[in-house]
Amino acid sequence: MFTGLISDVGEIVGLTATNDTKRVRIACSYPHEGIALGASIACSGPCLTVVGVEVQQGRTVFDVEAARETLERTTLGSWHVGQRLNLERSLKVGDELGGHLISGHVDGVATVVARTDYGTTARFDIDAPAPLARFIAEKGSVCLDGTSLTVNSVDGTRFSVLLIPHSLAVTTWNTSRTGSRMNIEVDQMARYAARLAEPFRHPAA
Repeated sequence: MFTGLISDVGEIVGLTATNDTKRVRIACSYPHEGIALGASIACSGPCLTVVGVEVQQGRTVFDVEAARETLERTTLGSWHVGQRLNLERSLKVGDELGGHLISGHVDGVATVVARTDYGTTARFDIDAPAPLARFIAEKGSVCLDGTSLTVNSVDGTRFSVLLIPHSLAVTTWNTSRTGSRMNIEVDQMARYAARLAEPFRHPAA
């Protein structure tokens, strides 16, 4: 589990693709001794398993692998060397829950349709995949590229979020522009509430 509070911004330093998997090498500022093989790290949204870790030129570098399901459902298939990623270590018992509970199981890919800067803050208008739009509510929570955000407004499949200066400074959001694609994970409570309500929306004949 994660909270959507980004603790580091990593950089992709290597990619290796096979027929159905992709191995990604990510440099970060986490202490290498604190990353165990098999650990879970959210990388711009997807929860990925560490399969290798070492120190290169004074930086911690860890390897993760993604299978076909992740490649098809997220932006990971288009990642490239030099790309920066929002990173978060998995939540530990006793940690402060500053964002909202996030599983790292990405639901789909959303697109930035507009960015409006207001001095040091920025508003982003996002278009969500149609099947996910019903899980997004005004003043509710949404996870975009691993970041826990509050939904400001909703209009059909489009919604808006506002990034404060701190969030822009410590995440990859400051480089996001119109057309940017983002991994989206809807709020878990909304997902389960919709599932529980299905029998009442479609009663048996």
